[in-house]
Formats: sequence, C-alpha cells, structure tokens
Amino acid sequence: MVIFNELMTRIAGRFSRIEPRRAASTYVRGLLADLDRKNCWNLAEHAGLAGPQKLQRLLRTARWDADKVRDDVRAFVVDRLGPGGVLIADETGFVKKGTASAGVQRQYSGTAGRIENCQIGVFLAYATPAGRALLDRRLYLPEHTWLADPGRCRRAGIPDEVGFATKPALATTMVLAALEAGVPARWMTGDEVYGQDPRLRATLEERRMGYVLAIAGNRRIRLDGVQVSAAEVTARVADRHWHRYRAGQGAKGPRWYAWAWARIDEDQPDGFRWLLIRRNLTTGELAFYRCYAPDRQPLMALVKIAGVRWAVEESFQAAKGQTGLDHYQVRGWTAWHRHVTLAMLALALLAAIAAAQPSDTHDRIQLTLPEIRRLLAALTLTTTHTITDILRWSDWRRRHQATARHCHYQRRSQP
Repeated sequence: MVIFNELMTRIAGRFSRIEPRRAASTYVRGLLADLDRKNCWNLAEHAGLAGPQKLQRLLRTARWDADKVRDDVRAFVVDRLGPGGVLIADETGFVKKGTASAGVQRQYSGTAGRIENCQIGVFLAYATPAGRALLDRRLYLPEHTWLADPGRCRRAGIPDEVGFATKPALATTMVLAALEAGVPARWMTGDEVYGQDPRLRATLEERRMGYVLAIAGNRRIRLDGVQVSAAEVTARVADRHWHRYRAGQGAKGPRWYAWAWARIDEDQPDGFRWLLIRRNLTTGELAFYRCYAPDRQPLMALVKIAGVRWAVEESFQAAKGQTGLDHYQVRGWTAWHRHVTLAMLALALLAAIAAAQPSDTHDRIQLTLPEIRRLLAALTLTTTHTITDILRWSDWRRRHQATARHCHYQRRSQP
C-alpha cells in the first residue's frame, strides 16, 4: 500500500516516540478493516495485540498533536484531490449514553432526525470533481450545560481556554484556517444553520470568497430596496424565468430541479448577491439560497455549487460506515479529537485511491469507497482466495452494477 505508507510517513513527525507512531499505524489499519465496530477492543483483537491498552493510550495520554495531524490530512487531501474545490460546512451527531462525554447533552441531531443524547461535531469538507473528503473538525460545546460548569469541563479534559462558539462560528474558524493553509477553494456552501449567520457571510465577503448558503423561506432579504421574505420572491417569478438544471448526480440518477434567481442587496458594494430558488419538479417543494460572488456569475455556476453540498453528507456516510468515525468509546476532549482525526485520515486515504482511478467507463462502474476499503482489507489478509480471484470478482461485480445502473436510468427517463 504505497499511498498508505506515504500518508503515515507524512504524519510520522507528529509523534514524539516510535511506540505511538506504530500504534497510530495499527489504529488506521484497523479502521480500514472489515470490523462491525471499530473501537479499541476490536481494533486490538484484529491487530493481534494482547489487549487494548496501547490503542487506548494512543487516544488518551500518548504525546502527539492531533491538530498537526489534521493539518497533514488537509494538505494530503488537497494534493490528491486537486485545486478548484468547494468548502462545505456541516455538523453530524454522535449518539452517546450518560453525561460524562465531552459536549454531550440532549439536543437535536440531524443524523438521528430527532432530539437525542448526543455529541455534535462540526466538520469542514473539501470537494472537487476528483472526489471529496473531510478537512477539519470541531466538537460543539453547549454553553449552559457545559461551559457554565468548569468542574464538568475539567473532568472531560476540556482546556480552560476553550470558550463557547456557535456552529457557524466554528465553521468560520475552520474556513479561515483552511484558507490560511493555502487550500485552493473559491467557494463555500452549507445548509440553513450557516446561511442564516451574517458574521460568517461577512467573513467570506471580506475574503472575496463566493458562497451559496441555504436559508429558510421566512428569512428577510432586500429586493429592489424593499425587505421581503425569500418565499415571497417566488410569487414574483414568471414561468419563463424558471430554468431546468441538473444539480449533480444522485443515487437514483441526475438530480433535476427548476431554478430561478434574483439580484438582492444591490446597494451593497464589492460584489454581486443573489437569491437562488430551487423547486422540486415532482413535489413543488422550494429551497432558498443566499449567494455571493466577487464577480458576475451565470445561474448555472450557482446551481453547481448548491449541488455540491451533498458531498459532505456522502463524506459523513462513508466516514461512519467505512472508517469508524462514530465507533469510538471515549469520553474525553483529547481522545475524541484524536479518534476523529485518525478516522478522517483513513477516509482521506480511500478518497485518494478513488481519485487516482482512470476515467469512468460505460462497461463498469468506478471503484466506490466501500469497495476500495473492502479490497484493501481482503488483499492484506491471508485467505484461501488469491489476489487474482479477489480482483476478478470485483471487476465482475462492477460490470453488472454498471448494467443495472444503465437499465435503471433508462427506465427513469421514460415518460
């Protein structure tokens, strides 16, 4: 695994001793293995260790800087996925029991779709035509149940200098850190949590960075010098001003919507601002986006950025399903950041391998992240099957999946 060795060599200098460096390599190999639950106990058993103590020590007390490793992962992702990407902010929930885990409380989790006892992590993803991966992470700390209780924070290992920050503020910090690190992104997108925050938008505009951020229909915008809600603008759009565009590729084929737009905030200098409206062609459901660019943009450019937002959901799904992002059994602040960083590293490895594939062909689908991880696990184990057998089955499966996809798309295109 040349790419694996390259990535582990890149982060080797972040460890003060060889023991935690080797433990980190073992940990990442375990995250890429075929295991139902990727906690320290199962990872240690998979590696043939006498117990989980070495891996637990790696997460809790060993001397290494997870933020520096995060920086290395970010640089690796940009190197492998290329320039011209889009930054995407979003949060995901980690369901937990008890009250001791850092940041845990009963709160709404979009992952569960309801209020749960959970932690919330805010993440920054990077998406290019070559692929997508997670760049950064922050653990959200509720103000009244956690930061107002210094003793509770101290028991969870939360540093004294950590203060309260909203989810958009955490996203702003990560975006600025990415730009300072030289991430070649000209656009950012996110859902309504981030689109409603004026400070995030102002920060992006100061950096002359374009954005397409979702907002609720009741949000007020300035159109022709008058304050109206985003939903009210829809009634003013004539039928001829709706345009049918594809917002990327979905699991069931191209995602087609009707789109309209209007110039807003024309009295503000330094750039162009729009309200982008998306209408579902089947249900008529509407979605709204507040957009900015330092230069004039065509409608299709904004549509493309709006469609990229789904890449972060796909990254969460891959990170949780393939690299154990939510499989940890730790409670402390440091251990959470260390586990999540190593899971992001494992995801970056899969994304890099996927990005190195040849262009898609019509007779077989490209290797997906789950298939790449499965092949890595199969090829590194001693089994009764030869490497040739494993690869032949993978090729056969992808050929038949391509045929099934073609037939499915053909049926959907029929009236």
